[in-house]
Amino acid sequence: MKIIIPMAGMGKRMRPHTLTIPKPLIPVAGKPIVQRLVEDIVKISQGKIDEIAFIIGDFGVEVESRLIAIAEKLGAKGTIYYQHEPLGTAHAILCAKESLDGKVIVAFADTLFKADFVLDENQDGIIWVHEVDDPSAFGVVKTNENEFITDFIEKPKEFISNKAIIGIYYFKDGAYLKDELQYLIDKNIIKGNEYQLTDALQNMMKKGTHFSVGKVNEWLDCGNKDATVITNRRLLENSNGDKLVSDTAKITNSIINHPCYIGENVEITSSIIGPYVSIGENCIVSHSIITDTIVQTNSKIKNANIDNSMIGSFVEYKGDINELSIGDFTTINYNV
Repeated sequence: MKIIIPMAGMGKRMRPHTLTIPKPLIPVAGKPIVQRLVEDIVKISQGKIDEIAFIIGDFGVEVESRLIAIAEKLGAKGTIYYQHEPLGTAHAILCAKESLDGKVIVAFADTLFKADFVLDENQDGIIWVHEVDDPSAFGVVKTNENEFITDFIEKPKEFISNKAIIGIYYFKDGAYLKDELQYLIDKNIIKGNEYQLTDALQNMMKKGTHFSVGKVNEWLDCGNKDATVITNRRLLENSNGDKLVSDTAKITNSIINHPCYIGENVEITSSIIGPYVSIGENCIVSHSIITDTIVQTNSKIKNANIDNSMIGSFVEYKGDINELSIGDFTTINYNV
């Protein structure tokens, strides 16, 4: 089994946090989004994951090394491919064509999920869905009485189905998928200036491929700041006894309202932290109240009252603004 992770997007909705780091490497509850994604896929897979291929933009050697390390930690080979132009989902996946053979899971790296099933690798293909209240904002699928997909509809204006595609797909034959993606490129089958994966899926269904639906218990979005803070909250709530506070953290004269993640070498003094706060390694927090917030690494926070916020790495913040979204390497000294 191979996992293909397209993640070359610029993450504009997550700026300023994605100006210095790709969105899938932003930590939630102490782990990068993409690491959580591949770990969740490994949990539902029956067999060994042989390779994890990441399709990225020009993110630099450090990012590539981190991605390779994530794959190797799971016992898989890590491979890097590049998408230099934003030409759509089908084009992105095809950038990893050398890895498209055998059994393949494709997972776009801005979504997380919770599920309690084991992947049935005997299916032709599986498309993960989640039932939503407002399907008009999503791509949805129609299914027949056997729960096989009969149609794909992008952002339906009238109710057709509430089964929204979450961006995770299984293919029993990766080489077949590769051929169908290449067909779109060769024939220039394009919509909105992009090559769409759903066009390839439609062609595969016409030729007899049966796609079933995989239903997840919860779909966690990391598309923007507020959604990512909510995802951080849900992951902390569902930590299931995971160790969340590092033994190297120094907590003095402070209250920690769990669940919270507190990383290595964090120093917290005279503060109230939590609930639903994640603080990355080497941060220093003093005389502050922080709730529902993600703080990345190596940041210093003093005299602050913060809620529903994201704070990047190497930030120095002193002030009393309630809600923040601060990118890396920022210094703010706010005097009331």
